Amino acid sequence: MMIDTQNKKQMLRIGLPKGSLQDATIDLFDRAGYGVTVLSRSYFPSIDDPELQAVLFRAQEMSRYAEDGVIDLGITGRDWIEENGSDVQEVCELTYSKVSQKPVRWVLAVPEESQYQKPEDLRGGIIATELVNTTRRYFADRRIDVKKVEFSWGATEVKARMVDAIVDATETGSSLRENKLRVIDTLMTSTTRLIANRDAWEDPWKRKKIEDLALLLQGAMAARSKVGLKMNVPRARLDEVLSILPAEKSPTVNNLADADWVAVEVVVDERVERDMVPALCRAGATAIFSYTLKKVIH
Repeated sequence: MMIDTQNKKQMLRIGLPKGSLQDATIDLFDRAGYGVTVLSRSYFPSIDDPELQAVLFRAQEMSRYAEDGVIDLGITGRDWIEENGSDVQEVCELTYSKVSQKPVRWVLAVPEESQYQKPEDLRGGIIATELVNTTRRYFADRRIDVKKVEFSWGATEVKARMVDAIVDATETGSSLRENKLRVIDTLMTSTTRLIANRDAWEDPWKRKKIEDLALLLQGAMAARSKVGLKMNVPRARLDEVLSILPAEKSPTVNNLADADWVAVEVVVDERVERDMVPALCRAGATAIFSYTLKKVIH
């Protein structure tokens, strides 16, 4: 009996980060159009795309599983790709993190009262960090012979007064300030990346599926800082209104039933909307309303 391989169901295995990035990732997928449901104590979320099979892994492990082909696709930070030395295909950058859209910084920090002022002062010292390999390379590249770089299982800030220094990740610096720690250098900055197994990337069906997903995720990222504006404008004052709107993209202008009026629609940065709307009113625009966007595809 011949097997009809043409109709064999194809599947893309995707690793989603468990832990601090989990909620932000699920929210991003939702805005990209993918419903992800995580059941309590389950490592296998359901996703409303029959061609996607999801599994939760720690971001620290993701690049190794992608390299080994356990998953076809995964989301992790550039820091963990470098830490693991993983040979993977970086598909795109996704600039989001657990509490903000800022890159994560891995910093060398000491207690405020510490005598250490610069990395060279740590010769012969003990450093605690979760990013062991990267930290060892950092000191080796600078020919600073530290006594030991030891692995920290978490709550690294607490250990800063038990060792000579720590290397820890920070987005806002608030945890460092709360623990009265002082940064003496930055080892690296890192953003979230969508990565793929190299064999999966060479597979035509999987590559198309990966690229489609990347496009929608990037569109959801782009929409975070944008809003849509709609308004009615007297035709006689259209040029005045258009002069206020962003010049790099042409707004959509449609005729209304009343020939003396037009409808104008445009996408703008959310941070300028509050200053723009009063100016539009003064220019004659009426019935202005703004709306949130789920995706902006450039």
